[in-house]
Amino acid sequence: MAASAAFNTLIKLPLVLSLLSNTGLLPETSKNNNNVAIFPPSCNRIECPSFDVIEVGNGFEIRRYNSSVWMSTSPIQDISLVDATRTGFLRLFDYIQGKNKYNQQIEMTAPVITEVTPSDGPFCESSFTVSFYVPKVNQANPPPADGLHVQIWKSTYVAVRQFSGFVRDYDVAEQAAALEASLDGTVWSDAIEKTQKAGAASGYIVAQYNSPFEYSDRVNEIWLLFDMEE
Repeated sequence: MAASAAFNTLIKLPLVLSLLSNTGLLPETSKNNNNVAIFPPSCNRIECPSFDVIEVGNGFEIRRYNSSVWMSTSPIQDISLVDATRTGFLRLFDYIQGKNKYNQQIEMTAPVITEVTPSDGPFCESSFTVSFYVPKVNQANPPPADGLHVQIWKSTYVAVRQFSGFVRDYDVAEQAAALEASLDGTVWSDAIEKTQKAGAASGYIVAQYNSPFEYSDRVNEIWLLFDMEE
């Protein structure tokens, strides 16, 4: 599928996810703890951020992402990651369609990521920031837009857990907890804890690579960002 075709299918994300989730037709998420080091097939078609693999462990992968630019929404308060991601993606879709200060259309990339800052209680709203990876051709001067802001990542370490299927609200916290458990006792866990205590990162990130019409070879990821002393 060409980038333009992937772009066209993604516009239908909110409607399709709503219809399928209401009828119970979405496939279940994979719980395979060793499902790591799979290159997302969508990254063969559209641009994705580049990274180096540092280590592949039991249930986790450590990557070092090169510096990159992301266009992000303001924090969205919601009890549902799926609903917040849908809301944020619509704003970002308008942006790449040309609703920005330059009236410039931008190519679709992957993944779309949702940064999650969990609430303190089970029925409280969490904070979600949805981001789009800016293509390299636009990174030097990404078009500004109302309600969106640029995030510039330096070289960043990321602990990753992969899972398949469609992302569901009840599953992501479990996947994040499983990633933390797989890292327990490693140098990476210590670095993540140190980074979070320093306030440089909090919560976790859910990365989604596929359009809603792709039922096979779906790849989603949980990310924990951290710093490492060189």
